[in-house]
Amino acid sequence: LAATCALLVVVAGAVAADPAAAGLGSSAAGAAEPTGRVVVVQVEAQDVRFVPASVEVEAGDALVLEVTNVDDTVHDLVLDSGASSGRLAAGATTRVEVGVVGRGVDGWCSVAGHRQLGMTFRVVVTGEDAAGIGGGAGAGSPRSRAGDGDGDASQDAGHGTGHGAGHDGASGGGAPAPAPTLTPGATPGPDHEPYDATLAPAPAETYHRLTLRVQDVDREVAPGVTQTLWTFGGTAPGPALRGRVGDTFEITLVNDGSIGHSIDFHAGALAPDSPMRTIEPGEQLTYTFTATRSGVWMYHCSTMPMSLHIANGMFGAVVIDPPDLPAVDREYLLVQSELYLGADGPDGAVADLAKIRAEQPDAVVFNGYPNQYDHAPLRARAGERVRLWVLDAGPSRASAFHVVGGQFDTVYLEGAYTLGGPGAPATTGGAQVLGLLPAQGGFVELVPPEAGHYPVVSHAMVDAERGAHGVLAVEAGP
Repeated sequence: LAATCALLVVVAGAVAADPAAAGLGSSAAGAAEPTGRVVVVQVEAQDVRFVPASVEVEAGDALVLEVTNVDDTVHDLVLDSGASSGRLAAGATTRVEVGVVGRGVDGWCSVAGHRQLGMTFRVVVTGEDAAGIGGGAGAGSPRSRAGDGDGDASQDAGHGTGHGAGHDGASGGGAPAPAPTLTPGATPGPDHEPYDATLAPAPAETYHRLTLRVQDVDREVAPGVTQTLWTFGGTAPGPALRGRVGDTFEITLVNDGSIGHSIDFHAGALAPDSPMRTIEPGEQLTYTFTATRSGVWMYHCSTMPMSLHIANGMFGAVVIDPPDLPAVDREYLLVQSELYLGADGPDGAVADLAKIRAEQPDAVVFNGYPNQYDHAPLRARAGERVRLWVLDAGPSRASAFHVVGGQFDTVYLEGAYTLGGPGAPATTGGAQVLGLLPAQGGFVELVPPEAGHYPVVSHAMVDAERGAHGVLAVEAGP
């Protein structure tokens, strides 16, 4: 640490006599009388931290930061004075010429979510002249707000696979930004296309090859509200995959987005080190797994901060059929998730990390859009057997899945029947709720007894009122 992060003070001939000749004469960080000294600080970006995280310099010294990214993903160092390292790939080094320093300076990594994870830097000014000069960025400076740099879809993001203990991220602070107003039950915009909840049968082949392209898309996520989503295949949720126990899936992940991403398939069991690594824009990897256990499994981006990547659209479902799964008349897949809307302003904001960390969703939704199946109902006929597969993608809210007016005679939760199923003895018992924690999944079956409109909700009623609500429209039987 001493070797890589030493503070090197250089006072040398012509530069000391004339810092302006070295491009250091202007004070971008507060007015101060130049001392003629040039201070060079070596800073490393490592493990979503800057090392050292702060440095002290005398008022009037000219400061140069030699920034090296020793991490395995992209970082930068942005200062509230306007100086910046620019984006640094793994292993890259650059010089940031801060200028003559006359006040405290705040810095951070502007990659989405990294500042909130604790990737901050501070220049502390000492000396008798510093007391009355500036005061640092302070709370009133727009550049010092907790969310600065986050929410820009052009930023690189992420670190590692995200399956470690993580970081405190205690640098973010500040109140969540105001969000667009959502009107419960509002009609979707004319360009909104409902996510098709119909689940196709498992294909006959046992080896499944698929290319998933990471794409940034501007999408209406609620009536009148557009968000820049990070997606697998252009939709949130991503495409549903289906197979049987013993099937092998070969997934090629291609990063066509603007930031680093990764993927984690819960349907496979394998060491995450290589297949779940973050890949930068323009890169690709192949992820192969064999489904050895049945269930409805989540897949998602595991790049840190994982909560932000999931909340911003990077999730989907893999359905692995239990052996001897009976045929039914209708099958639907509903993936519950949350929306954390960014501030008012031009389209292009991503999910608000401050709200995610505070667990304050603006909406809870099925298949990416609030109340969409109120306006485009799921369909069935009286007397038909309907199977509803449900996955809770979170990232934080549990689901209490319920069909108003219906009773479940079959419940399959996390790989096992808890009610009914092939060969189960006759029973008068029934179920009313499929309870799911984030990342859990299962299915329920019911036979609607008569025509009508059966609301499909999370019975955590505040979430139903936030948008986890739809309708199963049942017509009279043949």
